[in-house]
Amino acid sequence: MKIEEEYQDVLQNIEFGIVVVYRQNAALLDYDVLDALEALTRFYAAEEASRNPPPLRLAERAQVVFDSVKNFCEWRLGRQQLFQPGGEQPDLETEPLTVGELVACLKRIHTSVRRWNKQGGRQGYLKFVSEFL
Repeated sequence: MKIEEEYQDVLQNIEFGIVVVYRQNAALLDYDVLDALEALTRFYAAEEASRNPPPLRLAERAQVVFDSVKNFCEWRLGRQQLFQPGGEQPDLETEPLTVGELVACLKRIHTSVRRWNKQGGRQGYLKFVSEFL
């Protein structure tokens, strides 16, 4: 089974974390998203290998994306609750992912960002994905 089919809900969660930031800051670029996804992939890959994560060196916009997506990642790993605005907890139950599954999902989104950026320019991915979320 392809990753897009098996983990569609996880991919959508990650993309939602990205689109939320884009809707708050129209200056966000695909490259900011790529930087954040690469940092998240390194962060969780280090965890999977029982190593300390590398230090983060992200520009401000990439850091905001990193933080937003990391919240969804931690929720999907079963480590924290997902909160709605106002502090309420939504009634969403999910089966926790393994770190390896999460890394595979982050890599898949990274591939998508590169493809749509190549086709659509500086915000090709962001414009494409925001149509669906």
